[in-house]
Amino acid sequence: MGFKTQIRFLHKWLGLISGLIVFIISITGCIFCFHDEIKDITRKEWRLVEPQNKPFILASELQLKAKKILPDYKQSMISFYGKNRSAIVYTYSETENLYLYFNPYTGEYLKTENPKTDFFIIVENIHLYLLLPDYIGKHIIGGATITFILLLISGIIQWWPKKRSDLKRSLTVKWSAKWRRVNYDWHNTSGFYISLIALILAITGLTFTYEWVGDGVYKAFNFGGNKTIETQAPVIDTTKFEYNTSAAIDKALYQTMIKNPEAEMFYILLPQKKGDIINTGAYPHTLRYDQQSNYYFHPYNGNLIQKQTFQDKSLGLKVVEMNYGIHTGQILDLPGKIIAFIVSLFAAALPVTGFIIWYGRNYKTKKSKA
Repeated sequence: MGFKTQIRFLHKWLGLISGLIVFIISITGCIFCFHDEIKDITRKEWRLVEPQNKPFILASELQLKAKKILPDYKQSMISFYGKNRSAIVYTYSETENLYLYFNPYTGEYLKTENPKTDFFIIVENIHLYLLLPDYIGKHIIGGATITFILLLISGIIQWWPKKRSDLKRSLTVKWSAKWRRVNYDWHNTSGFYISLIALILAITGLTFTYEWVGDGVYKAFNFGGNKTIETQAPVIDTTKFEYNTSAAIDKALYQTMIKNPEAEMFYILLPQKKGDIINTGAYPHTLRYDQQSNYYFHPYNGNLIQKQTFQDKSLGLKVVEMNYGIHTGQILDLPGKIIAFIVSLFAAALPVTGFIIWYGRNYKTKKSKA
């Protein structure tokens, strides 16, 4: 068996084994691309607010309001998503998580959202875990993603023309041919055209499944180093204070906003027990989770303990934190999302067109023997 024959055999069976999972991953990723835009249209009553020329309400006030609405729930985080967007208090109990939406200027309660019933979060969970327990689903998704990378590489090897004169034919679909030939050409050419971006989407997707992928990206761009050390939160002496204070939370968030006057989006992670510090973050652009600056504050007095601005971070950490934006296309705003959408849609078609090729060849063989 020649090299290309071996590659064709590998490509065929890897595709048949992983095709359904690859289709599910790709089509759910495609659906998820514009989730923010769709939700802004369909849920604007509680996602969007009229911008006002005044500061946001204190985080402690939102804490109190959320506590009155859900007295038995704990609060993990408060996020201010932008001047024209509602603030969200993230709450949880032993059985569920709930998101409470408020007007960030007045504190007016707008909506309680249950992520378990949210269509796009269900789509995201299918994309990440196939709705299975995460410790099972993530490995199935991870295995299928690695297989998809091998399929892309083996597909390019098969596609590569033997002669330069055959290149034009390899880059086009013969639309005037019979549908089986059109399907064959479409499988080959679309796979080639999307291969580079699909490879990037697949590798960035693997970081959500396997921590070692993110660590590898970090070390590759830093020529070594330890991501855990750079991202490690400071530790405080719990014997020197009695409890966490609301004033400290307000002070921490205020300092974060002062230090990042151009930022549009902020979050504050709330201490859950004695000894937990206050962690805040600032992002330059709303609904984009890259270029963040992080701050750590004392939970009793709100004094700054440690900061890590975007400029201070290593290149490796910057790239790792850009991973979500690259994977979803957000890194390039709307054009990036359109590219991610198209590539995901074409990637979803590859298992379908590949199966048709395999089935057609086997069906024709059996028919001719008969």
